[in-house]
Formats: sequence, C-alpha cells, structure tokens
Amino acid sequence: QVQLAESGGDLVQAGGSLRLSCAASGIPFSIAAMGWYRQAPGKQRELVATISRSSTTNYSDSVKGRFTISRDNAKNTVYLQMNSLKPEDTAVYYCNTEPAYVVPGRGNYWGQGTQVTVSS
Repeated sequence: QVQLAESGGDLVQAGGSLRLSCAASGIPFSIAAMGWYRQAPGKQRELVATISRSSTTNYSDSVKGRFTISRDNAKNTVYLQMNSLKPEDTAVYYCNTEPAYVVPGRGNYWGQGTQVTVSS
C-alpha cells in the first residue's frame, strides 16, 4: 500500500527558507522518478520539481534557481529546499512519483500535503 507523508511546511516571511520532506513507502522508491507538486487556492495542481532515479533534476520556471530537489534512497525520502520564498509560493505542497502514482481502479494517489504560507 503506497504512502507518501509530506512534512516541513510552515508560515514564513518573504525571502525566507523552508525544507520539505516526504517519506515514501509502498513504492519502488530507488527506481522511481519523484516530484514535488503544489496547489494554490483556486488553482490547479502544478509540478514544480522532479528528480530522476539517477538524480537528474528539473524545475519549473517559477522556482528555478530558488528550489532544490534531492533524494535519499536509503531513507526512501525526497526533499525540497526552498529559498528566497515569495508570497506566490503559498500553496499546499505534495510529493509523488512522476508521473503521479495511480492506484488501480481508484485513480491518482495523493498524500495529505504540507501547507506553505509565505507572508509579504
């Protein structure tokens, strides 16, 4: 049974930093491409960072140069270091496989997410 547990979200001032963590279980983590997604109020969920099984990374233009995704296969954990945070980064952040994990007969699986709020 897949489980993705995100943590590390908080209220932070603009210009500040946060480090998000995601502990994964029930998936072949070491060979899975992983991603961080976010969903702001009234907006669709968007993919902001990915890391391949070989640790190749990619970022959306909106976070490039400010966010860093990394992984620890020994701990089945993926991280998102977020620096120079902006109010527009405010969202619920989710980790998932990339593409998002599909539960047969049920659709995409999503964890609870972790709230990041950036005040101006």
